[in-house]
Amino acid sequence: MKKELTLLILAAGMGSRFGGLKQVEPIGPNGEFIIDYSIYDAILAGFSKVVFIIKRENYELFRETVGKRIENKIKVEYAFQDILNIPEEVVIPKTREKPWGTAHAVLCAKPFINSNFVMINSDDFYGRDAYFKIKEFFDNSNDLNCYSMVGFNVINTMTENGSVKRGVCESSNSYLTNIIESNIEKVGEKIMASPLDGRDSFEVKANDLVSMNFFGFTPAIFNTLESGIKKFFEDNKDNLEKCEYLIPDVVFKEIKENNKRVKILESKDKWLGVTYKEDKENVVLELNKLIEKGEYPYDLWK
Repeated sequence: MKKELTLLILAAGMGSRFGGLKQVEPIGPNGEFIIDYSIYDAILAGFSKVVFIIKRENYELFRETVGKRIENKIKVEYAFQDILNIPEEVVIPKTREKPWGTAHAVLCAKPFINSNFVMINSDDFYGRDAYFKIKEFFDNSNDLNCYSMVGFNVINTMTENGSVKRGVCESSNSYLTNIIESNIEKVGEKIMASPLDGRDSFEVKANDLVSMNFFGFTPAIFNTLESGIKKFFEDNKDNLEKCEYLIPDVVFKEIKENNKRVKILESKDKWLGVTYKEDKENVVLELNKLIEKGEYPYDLWK
């Protein structure tokens, strides 16, 4: 049975390594952005709505570009990630500028989501397979306590221009048991992961699965996020300048406490993204190959 499924796109962050708003960097032959191809794939897979999480000051930019192109193709709504949208007892340091992380971003979208939903990054091209697999998963699942995640072979998610941040997945019987957030890069003939928490680096094999924030959630996640953000600020009261409330941390805590399960859905598609300015040329080249093969029309929204 087909069910309502919303695409939640995290687009509030600025691309610090890329420089500027990389979400609106044209890469298609008619000025399309990576985000356009994600939405196109989601529509083909049967998603019924798109919610953008953006900064309030970027609303006009998004509405005039991506929004207007797709408003006649799928229902569109906008949620704002506001640094002030936190428990009222928290005193924000004057030096704090960036938002509170991906889990906070998802929580900001709660008023616009009343169905199962899929969270993605705005600046990652995941490939069409991921959208179809996660749609099929939710069409066949009635378990509010079972989430899903699309995992990608690490070799398909790398760039020649530097390290990439990925979550190395550990699993049991195709269910996620742990995510080790790491910087990953080739060192000689090996692929090495350096955990962000300072643990020793370790080697990963080419086909090992990594997370790129392609998570599928039921609305049950919102209760978890609301209760969790209070404890997050209590635990980080001495680190309010830099702390982030992150979805992988929330998911891992839920798994560890046996509250939720996360089914891993494997995709063999190749990631494309502009992590560094030098990546853009390759993204344009690879997309043009997909267009030549007939995977995407030359003019995406015509």
